[in-house]
Amino acid sequence: MDLKETAILGDNIGEHWYYCSKAAATRRLLGDAPIKRILDVGAGSGFFTHHLLAHTEAREAWCVDISYIADSSATTAGKPVHYRRGIETVDADLVLLMDVLEHVDDDLGLLKAYVDTVPSGSRFLMTVPAFQFLWSGHDDFLEHKRRYTLAQFETLARNAGLTVQRGAYYFGAVFPIAAALRLLPLGRKGLAPRSQLKRHHPLVNTVLKTLCKLELPLMGMNRLAGLSVFVLARKP
Repeated sequence: MDLKETAILGDNIGEHWYYCSKAAATRRLLGDAPIKRILDVGAGSGFFTHHLLAHTEAREAWCVDISYIADSSATTAGKPVHYRRGIETVDADLVLLMDVLEHVDDDLGLLKAYVDTVPSGSRFLMTVPAFQFLWSGHDDFLEHKRRYTLAQFETLARNAGLTVQRGAYYFGAVFPIAAALRLLPLGRKGLAPRSQLKRHHPLVNTVLKTLCKLELPLMGMNRLAGLSVFVLARKP
C-alpha cells in the first residue's frame, strides 16, 4: 500500500473492499505452490506481505522501499520482516511488485534489476493500474507515469527475462462503475490531483467487496477489462 494513503484508512486497511479483494486475488493467483521467503519491492506499508505471512506458510520477508526512514526489523504472525531502503541480493522465492512499476520512468530497468537479485525459479507477482483512458487525479496524486493494458504488461515481463505463467485483469465487476465516474462529464472533477481512496459506508463497502468476491473464480479468464492488471511470472 502506498505510504501516501496509509493515513486515510489507518487500521481498517484489511476491511476496505479494494485491499481485501486484492489480497484475495493475490492468494488465488499464487495458488498452492509453497512460499518460503518474500521480497516485496516498493512495499510501502507492506500490507500484502503481512497478509501472505499471516495466511500462507511463508517464513520470512524483506520489504524494500526508498521511503523508509531507516532499516529496521519486526515480526508478523511470529515471522521476521526486514524493512530495507535497498537490497542487493536475497534468496527469495516470491517477489511482489504491487502497483510499483507505474511510478518509475524506466519500468523495464527496475524490473530487470530485481530479476537479477533473486535465484532462478523465483516467481514474480506484479500488479499495475489498467488502461490509460482511466487516468485521473488519483494517478497524479500518486505520481504515476502510466497505466497499462494486460498485453503491454506481459510484454514488459518477458522483456525483463521472465516467463509469464498467468495474466489477467481484476476488478472487472466494478470496472463499469469506475469508467463511468471517470469518463462522464461530472468525472472531470476527479482530474485534480487527489486520492480517490476513502472509507465507505459499511453497506457500500460490503456491496463492492461482494461484487469482487463473485468475480474471483473467473479471474484467470478475464483478459478483457478491469481496474488492475495482474501478472504471475517466473525467472527461468
